[in-house]
Amino acid sequence: MGALVAHFCFVEMGESDQQKQLMATIEAALAAELPEVEVVDLDVHGGRSGRLTVYVDRPGGVDIALCEAVTHALDGLREKYALDVSSPGLDRPLRTLAQFARAAGERVYVKTATPLEGRAVFRGRLRESGPEVVTLALDEGPAVDIPFHTIAKAHVIFEFDDNGGHQ
Repeated sequence: MGALVAHFCFVEMGESDQQKQLMATIEAALAAELPEVEVVDLDVHGGRSGRLTVYVDRPGGVDIALCEAVTHALDGLREKYALDVSSPGLDRPLRTLAQFARAAGERVYVKTATPLEGRAVFRGRLRESGPEVVTLALDEGPAVDIPFHTIAKAHVIFEFDDNGGHQ
């Protein structure tokens, strides 16, 4: 039960009913045709007849062939929207418990809806996450527990090592 409450906290804070409905429609369509694909995020610009960008990922990464397959799987939406399908990029958003769990050990950016101890923006290494809190070892200062329900926005901060690769 706690996991469901924490998951829907993001939906209530950052998404409209239209976005929630679109996310459910997209996830259902992809689960049937491309079950290995995760819908990471979506952006809607211009309302019902505007542009829809769907950010997807899968084990092994995203390529043009996957974007094409997702576009075809979402043909019904192309009648209502100009549809773009994309990788979430290097600084991938964190919205669900599963996404936070996979990002353990990564450097992350977290913005809270209301300030905690005088601040609303945190950067640091994600130590752990759970249905109640995420724990960050801050870039400056001690570790902090951030109540999951207060998170308005979060994403991984991609880091390059000295050789130009990912750390």
